[in-house]
Amino acid sequence: MVTHRTVEANGTLLHIAEEGEGPLVVLLHGFPELWYSWRHQFAPLAAAGYHVVGPDQRGYGSSDRPEGVEPYNLLSLVGDVIGLVQALGERQAVVVGHDWGGPVAWHAALLRPDVVRGVAGLSVPPPFRGDRPPLGAFRELYEGRFYWNYIETPGVSDAEFGADVRAALRRFLHGLSGDNPANESPAVPLIPPGTGFLDLYPEPGKLPAWLTEADLDVYAAEFTASGFTGPLNWYRNADRNWALTAPWAGAALQVPGLYVAGDRDVVTAFPGMRELIPVLPQLVPTLREPVILPGCGHWTQQERPDEVNAALLDFLGSL
Repeated sequence: MVTHRTVEANGTLLHIAEEGEGPLVVLLHGFPELWYSWRHQFAPLAAAGYHVVGPDQRGYGSSDRPEGVEPYNLLSLVGDVIGLVQALGERQAVVVGHDWGGPVAWHAALLRPDVVRGVAGLSVPPPFRGDRPPLGAFRELYEGRFYWNYIETPGVSDAEFGADVRAALRRFLHGLSGDNPANESPAVPLIPPGTGFLDLYPEPGKLPAWLTEADLDVYAAEFTASGFTGPLNWYRNADRNWALTAPWAGAALQVPGLYVAGDRDVVTAFPGMRELIPVLPQLVPTLREPVILPGCGHWTQQERPDEVNAALLDFLGSL
């Protein structure tokens, strides 16, 4: 059974869900998710002999929600992960991240290979630091329409998502799902002037096959209570993260890695991704051959739990 408690890590109170005993596996969710996005992974990984822990990352759910934008920078988020491993009385862990949890997982492995003995990223591949800050680069490339540039203005997307939390989650979770026919050929989310993020994702009429009304109840209750500002502040640190990671520009991943993505995931449509993904093992020698899931959208571990569990267990067993 999954149990819950609060631990202090890196000076931050984190709500965690956990199950099982054995080597530690930390599961990091993305936006707009919670520990609950890993609900299909806890029992299989625990049954295989692992101590599985999924935090609500800072800004989410019942975990601390610091004021301001800067506390949600990448190095602080990595610090939470390392602090969590230590708070659990462990010296090492395998870290798995989805969506925004991916960059946190990859950078935890890059910065602390003594603590992270293996890393897996779902949807978001290993980071390759660009030659200039990303928000300006995206603004120039897409004439300000890229969704990160819409989010970077404080208060705007916060209010849009918060106006009707359940409806926003319903539209967003379906919109980026492999069940959405529009994602047969996924496209970069670009927001025309005068419209909002959710205008890209109409009311679906029914939930995707992998998401129940009860699941949506969990997400809606938590985000109604906590709001979206903390999670959206992760995006607003994009340029700060670029500056903070300068000392590791060109650094190579030293620990074994796994990348899993759906072929209908919008992230695979981002600039350069279609060229990058096939050559990842050549660029990152410690990385396994990528696992690409046909018909799967952005919500990898929720849409394809059996395939993701099999890939994770095979990877964990190889470490």
